[in-house]
Amino acid sequence: MGLLPGVYTAKKKNGTIYYRSSITYRKKHISLGSFEQEEKAHRAYKEASFLLNHQEVSLSSYDENSFLSHDKWVSLLNFRDNHVYFKNPLYLKRNYFLYYLNSHMELKFDIDDLFYYANHKIMARKGHLFVADYGMQVNILGRYGIKNYGVEGVDYVFMNGDSTDFRYENISIINRFQGVRQKEKNGKIFFQAKILLHGSYLIGNYSSEIEAAIAYNKAIDTVKKNGCKKNFSYNYIESYTPSQYEECYRNLSISKKILHYKPLYNEQ
Repeated sequence: MGLLPGVYTAKKKNGTIYYRSSITYRKKHISLGSFEQEEKAHRAYKEASFLLNHQEVSLSSYDENSFLSHDKWVSLLNFRDNHVYFKNPLYLKRNYFLYYLNSHMELKFDIDDLFYYANHKIMARKGHLFVADYGMQVNILGRYGIKNYGVEGVDYVFMNGDSTDFRYENISIINRFQGVRQKEKNGKIFFQAKILLHGSYLIGNYSSEIEAAIAYNKAIDTVKKNGCKKNFSYNYIESYTPSQYEECYRNLSISKKILHYKPLYNEQ
């Protein structure tokens, strides 16, 4: 007796038989998943067929008891509505797209990022969003020039208040550099540089963030010269030529506490 529609068998390395489900739609063969029982694989096929052929089925129609994963549900509906199939859970909108982390959380991205996220799966770890890239976990904020240590509300803000909206126009970077924070006093904006040693040490206040970033680099060189062995990440100033950087570095003043800093035993 033949298998139910949309189902075929496969075998694990230990010889155990399991069932795979698939469907062909618009001449594309789409895998729907693996199942231990033939009936469940067939139910997944029937569910996929139903949503592909009924426009009234929407993303909000998904049920946690579905035989299809939510990722597959999104992929199929996008294929039905937009005629493009993605393995990742993307749904195209006009000028942007949605990426579904799960059935309860969607992220918005500019259409320019479509190719990247069609090929990179987003993962959530301890409140941070990462993709796997060349075997490494890469924070998606890095695509906006935000460092891994960036803090929302301090280093960057979502302009419309929606922290799931990653469209470029919605993200404003406040602090681009390590050890630098934008400050305001009496209506005047300035940039404060601090370095973390065995506590937070003020390096100085500066009129521009680039000056503050270079002052931070100068503070690193100073404490290292004084014997500190702690690892620091330097700020890279791509907008300055080497001569511009050297002149700024030379003329910047830093706190006397940094100039005369003596490392503790565990920093040597």
